[in-house]
Amino acid sequence: MLFRQVIGQDALKQKLIQSVTESRVSHAQMFLGPPGSGKLALALAYATYINCTARKPEDSCGVCPSCIKMGKLIHPDLHAVFPTTTTKKIKSNPESVLFMEEWRQYVVREGAYTNLNDWYNFLSVENKQGTIFTRDANELIRKLGFKAYEAEYKIAIIWMAEKINIQAANKLLKLLEEPPAKTLFMLIAEEQEEILPTVRSRTYLVKVPRIHDQDVLKALVERYQCREAEVREAAMLAEGNWLEAVRLQENNEEEKYFFRTFQQWMRLCFKSAIPELTDFTANIATIGREKQKALLHYGLHVFRNGMLVNSRLNDLLRITDEEKEFNLKFAPFVNAVNIESMIRLMEEGINHIERNAHAGILFTDISLKMVKLLRMKN
Repeated sequence: MLFRQVIGQDALKQKLIQSVTESRVSHAQMFLGPPGSGKLALALAYATYINCTARKPEDSCGVCPSCIKMGKLIHPDLHAVFPTTTTKKIKSNPESVLFMEEWRQYVVREGAYTNLNDWYNFLSVENKQGTIFTRDANELIRKLGFKAYEAEYKIAIIWMAEKINIQAANKLLKLLEEPPAKTLFMLIAEEQEEILPTVRSRTYLVKVPRIHDQDVLKALVERYQCREAEVREAAMLAEGNWLEAVRLQENNEEEKYFFRTFQQWMRLCFKSAIPELTDFTANIATIGREKQKALLHYGLHVFRNGMLVNSRLNDLLRITDEEKEFNLKFAPFVNAVNIESMIRLMEEGINHIERNAHAGILFTDISLKMVKLLRMKN
């Protein structure tokens, strides 16, 4: 991965390059940012630049043996750990080293713009959740105990560091605090509060912001070889999330499905149409857990838009004209009295789905509670 392949983030790229040229590279850094911001891409481009044997002021050369190996994620001094779980291939004691080939294929295929759900889908783990285990920590400690094979630095990538379990984190603490010579750690994370404070305190924080809309637009035009008008809506709705921009562009019909389904759901709740709600929840129970979670996430988006409308901040709405019409009508039913309960209801629903709750019962419960919440006045 080269800096020129990372979408936007020009100021951060320059800062990372400057830390190398001034020999101020921290031994442990945490790249923290929202989904689709390019955290892993930046970390890999940074790692490539650090070990490039013919680096230039603005980027790695891209053609030296080190750059070529880094581009394929096969450099002998690049080590990675990431969340894993049991699969049809690995039925017990999963760990990163057993999935290294799959991880390389996945990251290279996606251009290092990755997320956990896509990774789990790539592994076909169904509803299981991944973890970074003590086995991963032990293997990383063992590998980093050796001298660098050919590069100046050994580099350890810990992708989705919030998935490190407590035992593994405790194993890594001393290593993060007193690493072997010429060893660098790059932790990639999205949820800072889910990472142990003892781990956070041992890393230098690199905040990765959302990508500017114009940079997303430019990248979409290059990817799809089209006019700006054809991808402008996806770039605007993505809110700086490259993965979301690609998904919106490629799954426009699915986005319309969530809008129309949520619109129908709220109308039934408002009318207290219990028989129709029963049929609705029975239908939702059949669409699959990922779609169910996405529908609840869409609800959170609608509630946020309602508060923006009520605060007369309509200019901040990032939605299609059809959605805007619905949001303007729905906004009066979102207020200071019920907004916290509405948000909590959706978030708890997402958590229950991840824990394999019965979808029919869950959505029936949410619907009945939403009937009451929509009638609460400010």
